[in-house]
Amino acid sequence: MKQIKKLLVTALTLAAFSAGAWAQTQVASNSGPATGSSDPAPAAAATPAPAPAPPAITTEIQALKDAISAQKDALAAQQQRIQALEDQLQKTQATATETAAKAEAGQPSTSAEVGEFSSSASPAAAVEQATPASSGQDQEVYNKEMEGPLTIRFKGIHITPGGFAAAEFLRRSRALGADVVTPFNNLTMPGASQSNLPEFFATARQTRPTVYVAARDGKVDFSAYVSGDFLSSGVTSTATQTNGYTFRIRQAWGQVKLPGGWSVLGGQAWSLVTENKVGIQPSDDVGRTNDARPATIDGQYSVGFSFARQNGLRLSKKFNDKFAVAFAVEAPQATVTTSGNLPDYILVQAGASNTNNTTSTYGFNPSPDLIAKIAFDPGFGHYEIFGLADRFQDRVFPCEQSVTSGTPPVTTGNPLTCPSLAFGTTTGVYNSSKSGGGFGANARWTFFDKHIVFGLHGFGGSGIGRYGASQLPDVSINADGTVHLIKDLQGLATLEWHGKKLDVYSYVGSEYAQRTYSYDSVQNVFVGYGAPTFNNSGCYTEPAPAGGEPTALSSKSCTAQARDVTEGTIGFWYRFHNGPRGRYQWGVQYSYLNKATWSGYGSLPAGTPGLEPHGLDSMVFTSFRYYLP
Repeated sequence: MKQIKKLLVTALTLAAFSAGAWAQTQVASNSGPATGSSDPAPAAAATPAPAPAPPAITTEIQALKDAISAQKDALAAQQQRIQALEDQLQKTQATATETAAKAEAGQPSTSAEVGEFSSSASPAAAVEQATPASSGQDQEVYNKEMEGPLTIRFKGIHITPGGFAAAEFLRRSRALGADVVTPFNNLTMPGASQSNLPEFFATARQTRPTVYVAARDGKVDFSAYVSGDFLSSGVTSTATQTNGYTFRIRQAWGQVKLPGGWSVLGGQAWSLVTENKVGIQPSDDVGRTNDARPATIDGQYSVGFSFARQNGLRLSKKFNDKFAVAFAVEAPQATVTTSGNLPDYILVQAGASNTNNTTSTYGFNPSPDLIAKIAFDPGFGHYEIFGLADRFQDRVFPCEQSVTSGTPPVTTGNPLTCPSLAFGTTTGVYNSSKSGGGFGANARWTFFDKHIVFGLHGFGGSGIGRYGASQLPDVSINADGTVHLIKDLQGLATLEWHGKKLDVYSYVGSEYAQRTYSYDSVQNVFVGYGAPTFNNSGCYTEPAPAGGEPTALSSKSCTAQARDVTEGTIGFWYRFHNGPRGRYQWGVQYSYLNKATWSGYGSLPAGTPGLEPHGLDSMVFTSFRYYLP
């Protein structure tokens, strides 16, 4: 504006000077001869003088006027572009503030807010919604969207630290010896000593530091994410004085998004089995949540919720805002439960001290888990269908299974599977494998301007137990040592209400494992999972202490293998403050658990129905959390 004023003053001065000079020229040319002249020209012979040509300075003034007009038009256009950019930035910041209030409660975000990827805790998530850069101006808009209060820009890379600090408290009516992550399948039976003792924990172990990295190169977007917490135990972990616990990895992945809606992700992330809110995109642990995990304080979420965080490679394609597909190759694992078998098989697990170890962490897996998903967002609701294929194997020793009896001892074996005199040897050893998998579907709707969320989830199949929050078994072992898959069903219903500062949530979920057993003719017993001949006689009787110390129930007198685990949960999150310096919130959760077991025999008259003991627990959680902006 100063330049325009200066140009106007200069132009007016030049115009005044030009007008004066032109007036003088006109007076001189129109004046007659001087007074007293002896040779006046005859009037008739006088010829009018031609009009003078415009002076050169007039042309310059006109040029200046044209330049000023063009500059004014350019400045007006530039001002419009600046205003449009400011409006876009304000809209992005408003969206971030609004969705930050929803992050922990898991309220879905619309495609209008974030495309596929919900952004709330940090503008860094805009990498999932920004359009490919086509000019320097687009790149600058992208940079502004990527920046948060803590973002570090280094050579075009945006590094945003985040996460939260948590102070959490919990009380269970029946002790489980667990922290803020509840082992749902480990509920004790009525006769267990610890079932008569409550427990209280105060913990900061769910505190979660994160780092999000994003960058753009032409039309290609790159992003990476690392997060962890302290919900692990090492050799030096202690809860006596220093309360020291080891750091564990939650997620660590990298992703590239290509033109045309393609994206490739590799590393440890939420499994493709996990339900999404919009489309199919990965999500992190805070803020930019696109998964539909329950908003619980409990680190194991809710019974019936199907999920995993594991390593894998994922290829996804977004066709438009309403349709997306993905395929993933992910890390497999086996959870095994069996009773009554002799060690005639090896389902190898790292650190196993014997061939029948079913409590160690890892198994030898013959192939990865293969998962495919299709997501629909037609405008009302979000819908998903997905499928999983997995495989299990073990090593069978048909002649190892034997019993020893009599005096002197006589070793015998199964004559149906072993040749004569081959008992107790590796004769006939072979590998046994079995393919499993299942199908699932999710649906989620929002009502009343997104204040109410209602969702349904279902997943069923064989050998899929470990994908459920209850961690029911995938496989059992037949009498001959071969693998037998356990049929499993998982279901969860969601009802949430979201306000400006208060979110209320409720969930009802259940998981079911089918009984599977066979008869072992060598031992003359049934083996497998949930057999009606398993002993439940001690499930209601508290055992006496041994050696001055209380003991847990013996597995021989209380098998109590889970038929189904059911949980009802209600809770809320209240945000005291949510602004550019971070978010502070308080939450309370109440859950009621019921573990129903398969019937087994007890000390009852013949013909009496089998004993079906139940494990029950009531739990109350509270949490105070501060989230980085």
